[in-house]
Amino acid sequence: MNRIAVLYVATLVVLTGLDFLFLGLIAKGFFTAEVGDMLGELKPLPAVLFYLLYVGGVLTFVSGANGATWQATLLYGALFGLFCYATFDLTALALLKHWSWPVAFLDIGWGAVVTAVSSTAGLWVADRVTG
Repeated sequence: MNRIAVLYVATLVVLTGLDFLFLGLIAKGFFTAEVGDMLGELKPLPAVLFYLLYVGGVLTFVSGANGATWQATLLYGALFGLFCYATFDLTALALLKHWSWPVAFLDIGWGAVVTAVSSTAGLWVADRVTG
């Protein structure tokens, strides 16, 4: 099997699974209480595009190189997630009336954690499946 394809699919499955669990169950009440007036219906196309592009970024900048180690992937996954989520959240704080610091802190922290975990899990699966 192609290592990059396995890495991509494994990372995508872990990332989307954890994100839906976090956003749909664990933190749903918090986000609703903090910015509920801004929330609308989920638009599937932008969500799908985000996940597809984001995982492409993870592979490009974090886990896609031959010889990537789980330690480096964990570290750079956390940093990549932190930078990407901070870009969104700090921009939202600057521009959106009801975005709050608690939402930004939680979301940025989640971005670092979910990217570190999903990139490392994807690497682990790819290394096991493709040798």
